[in-house]
Amino acid sequence: MHKAVEKSHTVAEENNKFHWSAPAVKLFSGRANQPLAQEIAEHLGTRLGGINISPFSDGELYVKVLESVRGDDVFLIQPTSPPVNDSLMELLIIIDALKRASAERITVVMPYFGYARQDRKASGREPITAKLIADLLKTAGVHRVVTLDLHASQIMGFFNTLVDHLFASPVLVDYIKTLGISLQDIVVVSPDVGGVSRARAFAKRLNEAPLAIVDKRRSYVEKNSVEVFNIIGDVDGKVCLIVDDIVDTAGTMCKAAQLLLKHGAREVYACATHGVLSGNGVENVRDSVLKQLIVTNSIHLPESKKISKIKQLSAAPLLAEVICRIHNGDTVSSMFE
Repeated sequence: MHKAVEKSHTVAEENNKFHWSAPAVKLFSGRANQPLAQEIAEHLGTRLGGINISPFSDGELYVKVLESVRGDDVFLIQPTSPPVNDSLMELLIIIDALKRASAERITVVMPYFGYARQDRKASGREPITAKLIADLLKTAGVHRVVTLDLHASQIMGFFNTLVDHLFASPVLVDYIKTLGISLQDIVVVSPDVGGVSRARAFAKRLNEAPLAIVDKRRSYVEKNSVEVFNIIGDVDGKVCLIVDDIVDTAGTMCKAAQLLLKHGAREVYACATHGVLSGNGVENVRDSVLKQLIVTNSIHLPESKKISKIKQLSAAPLLAEVICRIHNGDTVSSMFE
């Protein structure tokens, strides 16, 4: 008995030779928005991890992580922005590579969550692609997802992983306050009934600004086709601020701006977290009555789409702070209270 106790004591002494440390933080980026990823890394005082992404001749992607991630806390920055399918497939392949390289935890930072607009069945025989993407991320091996301004909050319930749903409103509101517009003159406008809760939260940050709503009807026969009918609320003599999560072709936003001026608005600004600006979106904004369209860099804006009417703000400081808090186990929700 004495010898057994003595042997156990020796093993304990041997174990004391090990020095445990917290998992290292590693940042990686896909190709969808590398300027944003680089900016996040700079705010965190680190660098992006090495990764080789190259296509085969038939279009399939080859991915190789160029450094060890074994036991590390990995953050992968990749919005599923246009081309959406390419960005999504690249994201899934990188996740698989990191998982098979024995990363301790994989957090996907998706500033823009593609396919979010199909979050329910609006008619028979339609998919719910937002749920499908959530399932794909879980299957690929994601432990946590960080995203900005989901099209609908209930999408968080589609995930069987942790989700941090962030809001870009602090970034947008801080800029709006620099425009020199009296807060007493601002009316926050929701582009549809479904966006009222988003507009209300935005208005709260602007000294409880009044609300107006655009009454519109969307055509489900022709995609991206919208008819705008009326304005609910008083906008006469006011500076209107249209608030949305996504601006795609900008058709709805531009029609709404024109209608607001007809109802007596003095000026019309618009802001959206995600500037998709597909098709003739940039031309629509350029030729519209909008004073300015304000977006974040959740989606990379190429030089060809940078015009004087479009102001892009950086979400990098916000995302960097969230990454730091997640790694340290600190609260994230308090940032938006």
